[in-house]
Amino acid sequence: MTASASTAGGGRPSAPESGYEPDPRRWRALWVTLVAGFMSLLDVTIVAVALPTIQRDLHATPAEVQWVVSGYALTFALALVTAGRLGDALDRRRIFLLALSGFVIFSAACGAAPDITLLVLARLCQGLAAGFMAPQNSALIQQMFRGEERGRAFGFFGATVGISSAIGPITGGAVLALASGEQGWRWIFYVNVPIGLLAVLLGRRLLPRIERRGRWSVDVLGILLLGTGVLALMYPLVQADSGGLQRLWWLFPVAVMLLLGFVLWQRRLVAREKQPLLDPRLFTTVRGYAVGAGVGTLYFVGFSGVWLVFALFYQHGLGYSPLKSGLAVTAFALGSASAAVLAGRLVERFGRVLTVCGLVGVILGLGGTALLLRLAPLGIAPWVAAPVLFLGGVGSGFVVSPNITMTLRDVPVRMAGAAGGALQTGQRLGAAVGTAALPGLFYVVLGSTHGDYRTALVTALVAALVGMAASLALAAFDWHRDRPARRAHRKCPDEVADNPVHARHT
Repeated sequence: MTASASTAGGGRPSAPESGYEPDPRRWRALWVTLVAGFMSLLDVTIVAVALPTIQRDLHATPAEVQWVVSGYALTFALALVTAGRLGDALDRRRIFLLALSGFVIFSAACGAAPDITLLVLARLCQGLAAGFMAPQNSALIQQMFRGEERGRAFGFFGATVGISSAIGPITGGAVLALASGEQGWRWIFYVNVPIGLLAVLLGRRLLPRIERRGRWSVDVLGILLLGTGVLALMYPLVQADSGGLQRLWWLFPVAVMLLLGFVLWQRRLVAREKQPLLDPRLFTTVRGYAVGAGVGTLYFVGFSGVWLVFALFYQHGLGYSPLKSGLAVTAFALGSASAAVLAGRLVERFGRVLTVCGLVGVILGLGGTALLLRLAPLGIAPWVAAPVLFLGGVGSGFVVSPNITMTLRDVPVRMAGAAGGALQTGQRLGAAVGTAALPGLFYVVLGSTHGDYRTALVTALVAALVGMAASLALAAFDWHRDRPARRAHRKCPDEVADNPVHARHT
């Protein structure tokens, strides 16, 4: 498929470009991007179950081994917006394939690392490659699909995001169970190599090329302001386990000033009809983008942290193996997978109400799980809670997939990479907050109750539900506000579609 793309310079963000011709290979190309995206997101959580083994084998300190997880998350988040903008300006296909190749190389380097220093360095580079690859996934969907097909494609993408986050613990446990011995943790990284190489080969054959016209420029100051702002915001969070919040709290106001400076600089570039790193009009004129980014960020605060809390409860509190601990939360992943694909088919018809219903399902599912794990006998509690956890997974499938679709579907294709990068940056920031706050709260309650794992679990899950309730409030507000536009669309869809006055702006 060949398409032209204008630069992201002056002028109001337009509707998605016309002249679209569907590529007959688009669905096969989609699966290449989904496999790559699945690997990059899975690596956020899969390593957590192997940290004790890595620490023993490499004779590392707890602070050093924590960087194996937090370092990856940090560089992942730092690269997203810049990588998305470069994909928009240059060639998404080329950046995707280069980043995927780097991800494979650094995965092999992680597996072969002889000491903790080289392992952390390889993980930092692996996270950077993942950050360059991730925004190209959603941008390529924008480029390859239109209309209802785009909703279906984002449905699969949303399923990938939700499932990869949920099944990281069980996948890591399964790899450790199959690769016995102290060196078995290395296969958590090695499994990426053959899968990634196959994805590179198929991607070279199937991914569409795009011709770029016009000049483009790099917003160096924007990259520096955003990068240092995100770094200042995330660094205390990724260092939370070693007292980072107490030592580095002063970085939070620094982050606010840097990010405010970034926003002001982007507005100035737009006013001067220059090319910004992240066009602020995405948040003010593109329907659904600002609300969708907020819903996703708040949801991931609770969603990402609960898996670490479950792992702590099952492995330390009940003495489960990593594999058995992962199996105890499999019901959520199954529910999320089945619902996300279905939600992708329904989002064009029902819109934001799917997110509202999904969030209600997640809150009921995790709330019911907390109640059952608190009251039921410990020997059977995880399995009694499985049906309720499945309900939570179904709800999650109706949150992640439709929200991604509604957030990105009206973004012009020429801005799709930067928009996808900004959306995922918000999700990564939310995940960083959740993974720092919820396990920290778990340990605080555990210490104050003299080892009462049930109370610690319930308290952490209730805190996660607060973040999800805030996401629900925002989604419900958006759904209620959009009702007049939906009624007008049902009365005269063609007129509304052609008349931007009737479009809702967020």
